[in-house]
Amino acid sequence: MFGPIAETLQTPRLRLEPLAVHHAAEMAEVLDDPRLHAFIGGEPLSPADLRARYERLVAGPEPFHQEVWLNWIVRRRRDRRAVGTVQATVAPGPSGPVASVAWVVGMPYQGFGFATEAGRALLAWLAAQGVTAFTADIHPGNLASAAVARRLGLRPTADLRHDEVVWRKDGQGGQDGRVAGLRGG
Repeated sequence: MFGPIAETLQTPRLRLEPLAVHHAAEMAEVLDDPRLHAFIGGEPLSPADLRARYERLVAGPEPFHQEVWLNWIVRRRRDRRAVGTVQATVAPGPSGPVASVAWVVGMPYQGFGFATEAGRALLAWLAAQGVTAFTADIHPGNLASAAVARRLGLRPTADLRHDEVVWRKDGQGGQDGRVAGLRGG
């Protein structure tokens, strides 16, 4: 299998747990707000539909596919409450592995910096795994996600993918690709 395997990550306020199918019931509540779908389309999934989606995500891409799907549930450490998700699709690139990243934070938990904190942990961990470039596809009207991307060091490009602006960050983000406060385990 190509690429890294998700492991638990911790920041000062958050714990990122590798996605498991049993997270679906809990996450259905976190993601059950139509406003979250304003820029990505669709609608909130029922717990059963989210469970089926998580089964597909945990199974990963078809065998021998040249990418790895990595997904985490984001929890507040103080009360272990799930607040959102982060994900990365890692694939081979011309100068090393590249990752397309995304984040979703439930409506009640937005505005507290959770997406940025989780995103920093994600990018630092991926850089430590040898990822050499990052992209995120963001709807032009999604100003909150654009602000998160900017704080993560990504910059908008002239490229569009599915009517979304491709944001990009090259390199490993620092001398050793780490972000203060990130701890495995």
